[in-house]
Amino acid sequence: MDGDASMVGLLGRVTGTVGPGLVGEVIVRIRGGAEHFLAYPAAGKERIEPGTVVMVVEHLPPRTVYVTAAYDS
Repeated sequence: MDGDASMVGLLGRVTGTVGPGLVGEVIVRIRGGAEHFLAYPAAGKERIEPGTVVMVVEHLPPRTVYVTAAYDS
């Protein structure tokens, strides 16, 4: 079974700004702990500031995710 698919839908928090032309960073609770992933915006023009709660919409193994803000601000 491919464990990577289980990342889609998980919530995380931005630790390094995610946005166009940037390689951001998020921390996601997974596998009984919290892990850091490189992050890109799911919507190409979206800019997501540190501290924002995000949802993983795609995972590219091993350590890259595409995210979108989980809540409207």
